[in-house]
Amino acid sequence: MRTWFEPHEAEEFEAAKDLLVRRCLVWAAERGMAAEPPVLEAALDFRHRSVDGRLAYWDEAQVRRFLLEWIPRHATARRKLPGTALNAAPNAVPGTAPDSLLTLLRYIAAKGLRDPRGATLAQLEQAVKDAAASASAEPDRVAEARFARPHLDGQRAFPQPPLALPPARELAEAAARSDVVRWLATLADWVGAEGKPLTEAGHLRPADARQLAELLGTGERNPEARSAADLPDVGLLLAWAKHARIVRASKGRLLRVAKAAPLLHDPEKLWSRAFEAYFELGRDIPASSSLLWSVFDELMPDVLYSMYGMASPMPAARLEETVWLVYQDYVPSGRVPEETWRDRLARELTRAFEVLAELGAVELSHGVADALYSGDLAGELPDDDLTAGATPALPAEARARLLRRLAEPGLLVRLTPLGARAARERMLAEGRDAPLIGELADASAAELLGVLVEHYPTDAAARELDSWLVAHGGDPGPLLDAVRACSFRTRAAAMLSLLTRIRPGLRVMLPGLRTDPVLGPIVLMELADGGDPGHGHLGADENLLVTTEGVLGLLELAGPEKVLEQLRAMAGPSALALVEAMAASGHPAQEGMEELRRLVLDAMRARSHPLRFVPGPRPGARGRTGGRRRRR
Repeated sequence: MRTWFEPHEAEEFEAAKDLLVRRCLVWAAERGMAAEPPVLEAALDFRHRSVDGRLAYWDEAQVRRFLLEWIPRHATARRKLPGTALNAAPNAVPGTAPDSLLTLLRYIAAKGLRDPRGATLAQLEQAVKDAAASASAEPDRVAEARFARPHLDGQRAFPQPPLALPPARELAEAAARSDVVRWLATLADWVGAEGKPLTEAGHLRPADARQLAELLGTGERNPEARSAADLPDVGLLLAWAKHARIVRASKGRLLRVAKAAPLLHDPEKLWSRAFEAYFELGRDIPASSSLLWSVFDELMPDVLYSMYGMASPMPAARLEETVWLVYQDYVPSGRVPEETWRDRLARELTRAFEVLAELGAVELSHGVADALYSGDLAGELPDDDLTAGATPALPAEARARLLRRLAEPGLLVRLTPLGARAARERMLAEGRDAPLIGELADASAAELLGVLVEHYPTDAAARELDSWLVAHGGDPGPLLDAVRACSFRTRAAAMLSLLTRIRPGLRVMLPGLRTDPVLGPIVLMELADGGDPGHGHLGADENLLVTTEGVLGLLELAGPEKVLEQLRAMAGPSALALVEAMAASGHPAQEGMEELRRLVLDAMRARSHPLRFVPGPRPGARGRTGGRRRRR
């Protein structure tokens, strides 16, 4: 059972949603907890239609957004049905919504489905309580959410590959070596407590600008400079310092910002402040009017995300072509050839990279790009290769042009560890998934395995698992216990399969686990699927267990109607007898077996025994059913 689906996997998501809702309802009823199906469904829809799509990842902000924005909008948008949980007044959160969401969050945690990178259950419980209180105290603002944000769905972003970062000490040392960090600290010291005078136009006086250029070592020596505007590097640094709130202009003077004083003694925090301020420099980086400035703050983060996690430096030419797709709409019509505009855009993008390199966020080099960046350019790209949220395919002309350029040496760009960490922090703030090797060390075994199965490639999963084992004494026992405790058979099978792939020692143990009272059926399937010669001949009881395991998996993945359809196709008139044998097989999956009996076996029995009337005249029949007809 998965808790993450691509946007186009609508049927798979709906099946998973149905499974989670029906099992959560049973779990809640056993504990006397509130659980309204429409609220549970809405919560899962909310997470599926988000930027990251992780059904089991929740934090405090998502709780508030769901209860205070999503529910009010969708509660009033859907057709009112008497008695439904979402049939509420338009100026309030439906009364059952907080308690039902809380039940879902508790169920997710109890079943080991929670994504440990989100908030803890205790934090989520408090968030639900706070959101419910806010809804009661501010009904007008909650009602306004129905209109203020017409599009609450998030555009699905690409999941990023798991990233490994150097130790924190190395990152701090790299921040201290940054040219921009040094320049900003020097500028703040130069401004001093009294500040520096500015011209009426708001620029430094020429003498001060030249002095600052000398102090910073920018190499700008223009004796005719009338102001910092004539020294572009000094002008850029001043703009950067203002955007970073290190200095400010007030009453004709350039002053230090008092609250920024602690940053000047912490290079790592100063670096982070400068990185965030970089995206506000669209008007300041180029020396003349720019194509980039209008959407610089939106474009450059995406450019950095494109480089994130790449094993080799990315050719700037590849990025230029992608950026050009965006900027064609901004190029004024006229007699200037397209080639001229593209060359200008390339120069501006190169300058933007050079500034990032001075900060220490990227490394620039020159050479032939890795074949990775040209492998998808040859031939035609079918439309169905593009998933939702994907970058549009480059036109054929652009692909041909890129192939020629990538065959020759050119500018290569790569995120530094500092740049990668900063890009990751921005993505996390945007709600995106950006795994970090080692971040699951404190997770439970079930939560660890769930995240690895759904979000990590095999090599990264192996590294993360090794990190977890180091933190937990190296004992793999809890991992097998987590598989045993998982009540979703498809999830348990995926967890066991992952373990045996990345820990060969566990695969050697599998034949000895085929009689395990809980793991036995999925072990038998894993041995058979892996073609292990050691799995041996299956006896009749084992064959029945394996068959039952497969049907339980299909029930989770596709629902009862699909199971009924498959059983009839597979066993024909013997389908009922087969399911009755499965029900009596002793398979250890209690929840799955209960669903098999209730949703499949009972349905088959009902359909195999059509309704029979009690003895007596049939409805609508005239007179008696037998004997002589009465004369009129």
